[in-house]
This record gives sequence, structure tokens and C-alpha cells, in this order.
Amino acid sequence: MSMPATAYSEPSEHSVPVPDRTGARRAIAAAGIGHMLEWYEFTIYGYMALTISRKFFPADEVTSLLLTFATFGVGFVARPLGGVVLGRLGDRLGRKPVMLVTFFIMAVSTFAMGLLPTYETIGIVAPILLVMVRLLQGFSLGGEWAVAAAFMVEWAPERHRGFYGSFNQFSASIGILLGSFTAALLSSILASNVVDAWGWRVPFLIGVILVPIGFYVRRMVGETPMFEAVKAAPAAPTQRGSFGRALQVLGLASAWSVEFYIFLAYLPSFAQKQLGMSSSEALWANTVGIIVYTLVLPLMGLLSDRVGRRPVLAAGCLAFALLSYPLFVILLDGASLLMLTGIQIIFGIALAAISGPATAALIEIFPTRIRSGWLSASYSVAVAVAGGFAPFVATWLIAATGLSIAPSFYVIAASLLGLATLLTMRETAHRPLD
Repeated sequence: MSMPATAYSEPSEHSVPVPDRTGARRAIAAAGIGHMLEWYEFTIYGYMALTISRKFFPADEVTSLLLTFATFGVGFVARPLGGVVLGRLGDRLGRKPVMLVTFFIMAVSTFAMGLLPTYETIGIVAPILLVMVRLLQGFSLGGEWAVAAAFMVEWAPERHRGFYGSFNQFSASIGILLGSFTAALLSSILASNVVDAWGWRVPFLIGVILVPIGFYVRRMVGETPMFEAVKAAPAAPTQRGSFGRALQVLGLASAWSVEFYIFLAYLPSFAQKQLGMSSSEALWANTVGIIVYTLVLPLMGLLSDRVGRRPVLAAGCLAFALLSYPLFVILLDGASLLMLTGIQIIFGIALAAISGPATAALIEIFPTRIRSGWLSASYSVAVAVAGGFAPFVATWLIAATGLSIAPSFYVIAASLLGLATLLTMRETAHRPLD
């Protein structure tokens, strides 16, 4: 069933300036560059998880890895707070100033992580500082995702919102790819004892080199025409129906987050711990999967502009529901690097079918006046609960059940939740943006 229409008082679509393509592309590039760096800085932690576990949580192997992934999840705990605070500011002050703030916070916190002393140096204070830095990163990203997504989609031509919106995830995946490539390169050119000694710090420190570029391009772009038009209109927003729409975001974003973080953040560790593969093999296979995922993303966004958001999203969720168990079985029966890479590619295509149209689909749920605040809050809660702790849950499930196949059940359950949520959503691809 569809959620009831909400009676928002907004300017008509004809009063909103139509973005010119040059301005739109410049805006997409500005938001995308910053978003890429944000995601590189946030996810490099996951790729260095095994080393970090040894440096900050000296315990038995399983406990150390659980604590490291728990700290990975802590970064998501702060996302709802960042979503509420920064998302609300995005609706009041504009998308652009908030994107500058989030970028600055992420840059400072990531550089700090690269300088943190380890447990061997300062004892229990080291993991405490690590948690604090992750909280700062999570606060930043909590506001960044929805505000940058709104910025891109509001700048997009009406019939191409899916395509333009896909570049929110495209830029994020470039950042993730850069992180995966950096980690894989380090593990290939440095001996493991060198990585343990100081090499793990390098990915956190080198990201700062690109910060001035991202900050400059974000400053040079203008605010979205949609936001400017709504800000100038005298009508006051209403909140009617927003809670029901937020539940839709929670359902779809929860499914998406589990699929996203299991296959882009957790699978390299799974390949090393459960399949006995080297870190370089696991990371290179992951890198290839992310490349395919990144290339397919805009195509899925474009397809959703043609056939609608719901059919493409449903195809992605259904693929995960049907393929997760048999592909995990294949891996556990005796994985080679070629086999792992092929399965990463399959999951990458399925994930692109969700990620490509998802940005536009979630943006289109809320009207412009309250979009940033409601979407930031509801999306951040979903990611914090379902996605941030996905590697931890997967690791715990294996330890608790003794079954290496257990993470596949988690993915299947999340995918079924996504399909159920899609049944409640109306198709928004061919409707004007409120």
C-alpha cells in the first residue's frame, strides 16, 4: 500500500528555477569531490581493522576483532545526532554551508586518527581516544550524506534525478575504492611488520593532502535553486505524514546499509579469517568488486529514470535475498582469488541496483522545506543500527553459532525487509520534486 499524500504548502513547480546543465554539473562535481574524501576517510578504518585490532585492543584474536568492529560501529552511533543537528541546519541555512562544516570536521578527525598513540604507548587511553575520533567522524557523516544528496538531486534536471542522484553514491564509492586501493597497495609493498609498526597510519594521513581541493570547490558552488525558491516563499511547512515517510526511509536504508557494509567493509576480513586468504588477495578482490559497482551505479540511476525507482530497487534486494546463501557456500567450499573476485563483482552489480536509484528515491520522499532534517535523522538512525554494526554482527554470528555461513542469513533478512518496505512506497521517479 502507498503512504497517504501529505499536504505540504510549497511553491508550485513552475516557480522554481530550472537548473542549467552547466551549473548542475558544477554542483554535482563540488558535492561529489567532498563526498568522496569524506567516505575515503571514514571507511579506511574498516580496511585496516585487523592491524588496528592488534594496536589498540590487545586481547585474544576474536575479542580484538570484535572490539575493533564495535569501534567501527561507534562511528555510526554519532550519526543520528549529526543528522538531527546538521540536517536541521541544512534546512534553515542551506545545503552549502553545512557541507563545508562536515568536510572540515571529517578532515580534522581523520588526521587525528593517523596520529593516535597505541595501547602499547599510553594504555587504556588509546582505545578511548580512538572511540572519540570515531564519534567525531560519525557526527560529520551523519549530516553529510543527506545534505550532499539533497544538494545533488535538487540541482538535477527533473527527468534525470535518478542519474544525477546516483553520483552521490558514485563519489562515495570512489572514496571507498581509493581506501581499498590504498590499503591493498600498502599490504603489497610493505612487509606486515612494517604495516603494524607505522604503515597503518599512512592512509589516514595522506587523505589530508586533498582537503584544500575539496574545501575550495565546495566554497565556489552556489546554493540549490530549489532551496532558494522555497526559502523565498512565505508559506510555512507542515509535518503531517513525515513520521510515516521516515519509517519508509528506515526500512529501505536499513536493508541497503546491511548489504553495503557486509560486502564493502566486512568481506575482506571474512576472506582472511574464514577463507584463509592473504590481506592483499582479499583487498584486491574487494577493489575489483568496487570498480564494477562504481561503473554500474550511474547506469542503474539512469534506468530508474526510465522504468521507475521501485523496480530497480526491488531487483537489487531480490538478488541479495536469493544469491547470498549459495554464493557464501561456494566461497566456503574452497575459494580462490578468481572466485572471490567474481563473487564480489556479482554482489557489486546487485548493490549498484540499490545504490543507483536509492539516493533519488529517498530524497523524493520528503519536500524541500524539511527534507534535510527528516532525511538526515531517519537515514542516520537506520545506518547506525543496521549498517554500522553489520561487521560486528556478522563476526558475532559466526562466533555464536560456529557457522561461517551465518552472515548470509543476516543479509537475507535485511533484503526481505527492503522488499517489504518497497511495497509501502509510491513511485516518485516521474513526479515533480516538491
